[in-house]
Amino acid sequence: MAPLVKVLKNDPNFAVIVAVTAQHRDMLDQVLELFEITPEYDLNIMKQGQSLVDITTRVLEGLNDVFAIEKPDIVLVHGDTTTTFAAALTAFYNQVAIGHVEAGLRTFNKAEPFPEEINRRLTGTMADLHFSPTARAKGNLLLEGVKPEHVFVTGNTVIDALIPQVDKNYRFTDPVLQNLDFSKPIILGEAHRRENLGQPLEDIFQAMLDIVNTNENVELVYSVHPNPRVKETAQRILAKHKRIRLIDPPSYKEWVNLMARSYLLLTDSGGLQEEAPSLGVPVLVLREVTERPEGLRTGTLKLVGTRRDKITSQTQALLNNSKEYQSMKEAPNPYGDGKASQRIKAALLYYFQGLEKPQDYIVE
Repeated sequence: MAPLVKVLKNDPNFAVIVAVTAQHRDMLDQVLELFEITPEYDLNIMKQGQSLVDITTRVLEGLNDVFAIEKPDIVLVHGDTTTTFAAALTAFYNQVAIGHVEAGLRTFNKAEPFPEEINRRLTGTMADLHFSPTARAKGNLLLEGVKPEHVFVTGNTVIDALIPQVDKNYRFTDPVLQNLDFSKPIILGEAHRRENLGQPLEDIFQAMLDIVNTNENVELVYSVHPNPRVKETAQRILAKHKRIRLIDPPSYKEWVNLMARSYLLLTDSGGLQEEAPSLGVPVLVLREVTERPEGLRTGTLKLVGTRRDKITSQTQALLNNSKEYQSMKEAPNPYGDGKASQRIKAALLYYFQGLEKPQDYIVE
């Protein structure tokens, strides 16, 4: 949301109030600093061992007070987090219009990803304006009965945020990253989905270990999510290998430039399926389904699931077959051109002031 906040704040037609929940305090603060955003409201809800119920109720209560004070014309939410759903529900209870950024993504499986698939479906049910990243996402909404005039294809704002942060001369602040030899294949790993905790995560890490053991020139950098269950499993399986580097989640700018220099990405993340292809980095998705099938169609992504043998074989194929690797690396990214925030601003002006309706974003 950062680039959208900046675009709207720079337009005198809008009075922008930023509220953050701080579900992940450290991750949030470095992003706010990077994009020079000072929230008007900080709910600071983070607590040790918080559950989805805890997050939902604290966001509802906190934002209810904010909306009572500010009386906004519209509340903009992004994506599929529990904060997104709870913020939309609070706006609905207060009879405030809702604009959903990154609207219309679907796996059609309510358990994968959990709870994100239901979060975004419920948010879509309440939203008044839908800002879809792709035509396919818009099609999902139309099939659910959303009126066409309420859906705008804009690309995704995550690409707006990403592109300005890439710096070919970037110097890493983490000593581990400073000492990496990027002339060799660096595989970047990240996994944290709730449905992958337990045996699936064990299999993912065993596959990563197999890949490094099989390829003497390959190093693995794994970003360890703060979830204690992820940390424990990563330490137990991956920590002792000399060509595996476990790092805390880097700052956003550090992560973007690490991703840009990596050979490929192994992840169960949603947003990274859009970000890495924008940098020409192939993505092997550690999930059975994805809400981003456009990447499968263009070839930027491959679904490999969580089975140890399949992760290993698919990664090995990209290490051994340069033609297959280049095909993924050079495939067009369907998720945006860095101008989504401008299109969303134009859609808001159309909605509130009757200006010209913006054209849908079309991938060339």
